[in-house]
Amino acid sequence: MQPVLHVKKGDFVSVLVGKDRGKTGRVLTVYPREGSAVVEKIAVVKKHAKPTQQNPQGGITSKEMAVPVSRLMVVCMACRRPTRLKRIALPSGEKVRVCRHCNEQLDKV
Repeated sequence: MQPVLHVKKGDFVSVLVGKDRGKTGRVLTVYPREGSAVVEKIAVVKKHAKPTQQNPQGGITSKEMAVPVSRLMVVCMACRRPTRLKRIALPSGEKVRVCRHCNEQLDKV
């Protein structure tokens, strides 16, 4: 059984800890088993690539690495603040994530 994380693909997040502290970006992929996520323009590293048939030039490329989700906080797009989330059940029985500051739904149903 995979753990339930507070971040989902497409969320706008802020980095809390590390060299990228204070930066914000959109979540590209989430790895629930590892408890990490790849965030756009965060934790960018340089990778050296040998020349191949697909990339005959080779050289140095930039790549985003996974960041532990414990270092990320979701930014509410309504109030534009990093926020902890709460989960509420709708009358239909579906659970959605809600901003604790403005009570705006983050999951569009």
